[in-house]
Amino acid sequence: MSIGIADSGMLVDLEVKMMPKSTRNTGKTWTPTDVSQLRNLAKHNTPTRVIGLKLGRTEDAVRSKAADKNISLKPTNQSPYDRRE
Repeated sequence: MSIGIADSGMLVDLEVKMMPKSTRNTGKTWTPTDVSQLRNLAKHNTPTRVIGLKLGRTEDAVRSKAADKNISLKPTNQSPYDRRE
């Protein structure tokens, strides 16, 4: 994507690099281990974005698979990540 910016009367063309949405598992099928990890991370209130990063999936892919497997991503009333004191 290009953006034109006026600089001292001159138009400067800047190339803006967008972060790709692809991850290391894009297009790969979900293994039973992946689904098990998803279920465990969701149970421990891990944010959806963090689950995606841990599994190498996009946030949308995590939400979609969770919906397919009836896994709730809504946080429960406890502190996230099972913090230890």
